[in-house]
Amino acid sequence: MMGCAILPHLKNLVDCVENGLQDEQQKVKTMTALALSALAEAAAPYGIESFENVLKPLWVGTRQHRGKGLAAFLKAIGFIIPLMDSDSTLYFVKEVTPTLIREFQTADEEMKKIVLKVVKQCAATDGVTGQFLKEEMIPDFFKNFWIRRMALDRRNYKQVVETTVTLSEKTGAGEIVSRIVNELKDENEPFRKMVLETLSQVIGKLGAADIDERLEIQMVDGMIYAFQEQTIEDQVMLDGFGTIINALGMRIKPYLTQIVSTVLWRLNNKNARTRQQAADLTTKLAVVMKQCDEDALLSKLGLVLFEQLGEEFPEALASIITAEMAIANVIGMDQMNPPIRDLLPRMTPILRNRHEKIAAQNTLEPENGMRICFELLDLLKAHKKAIRRAAVNTFGYIARALGPQDVLQVLLTNLRVQERQSRVCSTVAIAIVAETCGPYTCIPAILNEYRTAELNVRTGALKALSFLTEYVAEMNRDYVYSLVGILEDALTERDAVHRQTAATVVKHLALGTAGLGREDALLHFLNLLHPNIFEQSPHVINAVMEAVESMRVAVGPGVLLRYALQGLFHPARKVREPFCRIYNTNYMGAQDALVPYYPDFGDINHVYRRDDLMAIL
Repeated sequence: MMGCAILPHLKNLVDCVENGLQDEQQKVKTMTALALSALAEAAAPYGIESFENVLKPLWVGTRQHRGKGLAAFLKAIGFIIPLMDSDSTLYFVKEVTPTLIREFQTADEEMKKIVLKVVKQCAATDGVTGQFLKEEMIPDFFKNFWIRRMALDRRNYKQVVETTVTLSEKTGAGEIVSRIVNELKDENEPFRKMVLETLSQVIGKLGAADIDERLEIQMVDGMIYAFQEQTIEDQVMLDGFGTIINALGMRIKPYLTQIVSTVLWRLNNKNARTRQQAADLTTKLAVVMKQCDEDALLSKLGLVLFEQLGEEFPEALASIITAEMAIANVIGMDQMNPPIRDLLPRMTPILRNRHEKIAAQNTLEPENGMRICFELLDLLKAHKKAIRRAAVNTFGYIARALGPQDVLQVLLTNLRVQERQSRVCSTVAIAIVAETCGPYTCIPAILNEYRTAELNVRTGALKALSFLTEYVAEMNRDYVYSLVGILEDALTERDAVHRQTAATVVKHLALGTAGLGREDALLHFLNLLHPNIFEQSPHVINAVMEAVESMRVAVGPGVLLRYALQGLFHPARKVREPFCRIYNTNYMGAQDALVPYYPDFGDINHVYRRDDLMAIL
C-alpha cells in the first residue's frame, strides 16, 4: 500500500527478514521469499543495493527447492531482476533460465502463473537481449505454453498472451508471428482465437514492417480461415482482423477481393449476429480500402448495405448504419452509391426505432428534409444522454445545409411542450444552430419568443440564450447591447428561475466580452444583479454569485470591492454574510490587483506621505 514510500526503510526491512532464508522451517523460508518479493515490487525501479545480501541465498534456494517453496523464490527473483542495472541483469537471467525452462513443464497451475510472470519480467528488462531470448527461452516457451489446453483456461490464456507480446518487443514481430501463424488454421476454435488476439497485439504494437511476403500470405490466409470458421461471433476476432488489416495498409490490396467476398457472404447469412459482425468488419475495412483505391469494392459494399437497411434485428441494423456511415465518410457524399438523396428517405423511418444503439448511430449528417427535424424531436426524449446529444448535434448539421430559419422554427415551437428534458435539449440545439450559422440568425427569434406570455416559453428562451452566449464566447461583444432589454426584464422578474437563468446569461456575457470594451453594459447588469445576492434559494444564489465573480474578470476587482465595502461592516449579520462572500471570492481571485483600491487612512494622523505605489501610478 505504501509503494515507493517504503524506500527510506527498505534496507532495514530487508535486513530484518533476510535470516529467514536460512531458517530450518520450509514455511518460514517461503514466507521470507514472499516478503522480499513484496518489498521489491513496492520499491521498483529503485533499491537494488538493499537486496545485495539476499541475492546469493535466493539463487541457491532456486536450485534446492521444489513446489511452493521454489515458486516463492522465483517470484522474489522476478521482482528483484528489474531493479538491477543492465550489465548485471543478463548474468542473473542466464542463471535462472534453466530453472524456469525446467518448470515450464510443471502441472501445478500456480507455478505456471509465477513462471509466466517471471519470464515476462525478465523479457521486459533492459539488459536482456533478443538474441538470448531467441536461443535460450523462446523454443521451450512455445513448446510448453502454446498448446490448446492453455486456451481453455482464461487466466492462463491472458498471461500467455501478455508474456508473448512482451517477448516480441525484444525479438521482433517476425520471430513471434512465424512461430504461431500456422495455428490460425488449428481445428480448436479457442486456440485460433488466442493466436489471432496475440497476433493483433504484437502487430498493433510493433507494426508489420518485420513481416516478409511469405509470412504475410500465411497470416492473411489463416486470418480469413479463422474468421470464416468461427462458430461463435467474437469481438476478439473482429478487433484482431481490423488491427492486422490496418497495420498491413497497402500490402492488403491483393487480398481485398477475397476479404470482401467473405464479408458479402456473411452479410446475407441467416444468423443476425453473423450479419452484425460482417457490418462491423466493413466499418474497419473502409479506410484501408480507400487507401488501396478500391472505390469499386467500396461502392459495391455500400449498395449491399443499403439493401440491408430493412434489417429487423436492432443490433445488426445499428452496425449496418455505422458501416454505411464509414463508407460515406471515406468516399465522400458526392461519390456515395447509392446517392444520398436515395439513402435519406430509407434512413428517416429508422429514426422511429427506439433501440438505443440505432438511435445513436442513425443521426448521420442529413442534408435535406424538415421531415427529419420533426422525427429528431422525438429523439430528444430518449433516456440515454448519448442519443440526445447526437440528435442535438444533427440539428446543427441540418441548419448548415438548409439554413437556420426553418430549423429554428421547429425548435422554438418545441419550447412549448411539457417535458422539461425535451425543452432543455431544444435550447441546446438552438445554441448549436447559432454556433453553426452565426448568433445573428438566432438572437432576434429568441427575443421575439420571449415576448410570449407562457412561462415555459420565456424560461426556454432565456435558457437558449444562456447556452448560446456560452457557445459563441467572444462573438458576444456584438450582441451585448441588443440583450440589455431582455436581461433587464429577466433580472427584475418575480420568478426566481428567470433571475437564475438571467444571471447565468450575464456570467457568460461577462466572461466572453472581458477586455473588449463592453464595461458600460456589464456595469448596468451588475447593478441589476446586485440586489439578488440576498436570495435564499441555493440554485439562484449560486448562479448570482458566479455572475458576480465573472464581473471581477470583466469590469475589474476594484469595482467589485467598492460594492462589497458598502455592506461589509453592516450591523446585521444576514446583510454582512453575502458581502463577505463577495469580498472573499474577489480577494481569492485578484489578491494582488486589489492593493491599489484599498482606502488610504493616512489622513487620520494628519501626516502627509506619498507611498511608492502612488508615485508609480
